[in-house]
Amino acid sequence: MNSNLTIRFGEEADQKYLVDWLLQPGVLEWFPLADLREVEDAARIWVSYHKYNAVLTSLWDGVPCGIANLYLQPYKKLAHQCLFAIIVDEKYRGKGVGAKLLRELMQLAKERFQIELLHLEVYQGNPAINLYRRLGFQEYGVQRHFVKEGGKYLSKILMQKTL
Repeated sequence: MNSNLTIRFGEEADQKYLVDWLLQPGVLEWFPLADLREVEDAARIWVSYHKYNAVLTSLWDGVPCGIANLYLQPYKKLAHQCLFAIIVDEKYRGKGVGAKLLRELMQLAKERFQIELLHLEVYQGNPAINLYRRLGFQEYGVQRHFVKEGGKYLSKILMQKTL
């Protein structure tokens, strides 16, 4: 782990980094977004959770390099569980950024929001599945033919971890 890696709460201004990272070559293969309009809309929603301090941004030597968020539930009966999303700039993958960001997000979820169950959706074949498994997430379902792009289907794998 690099000592130059820090984590801070996300800010509205981080949206531009998220858009850039989503538009990096090959990244949209792992997200249900098809074009710039959809990417900008998703980034706006993702970063909007900053107002609840439910977004974390990682920095390498002060430069944003990853972001993760909790999609907090507005309903009391669902507030014990939460979906999250995470992305790391391609230049910083494989350097421990995603692991540190996800560990901090899990701590935030448990301590600040009393989240008991954290879950995610990841497409079949996404290399990030290895990170999720390493950090204790377990598969609990698969939705076949979830994404269709260019005549090719991908399944969505559902994973969760009790905090």
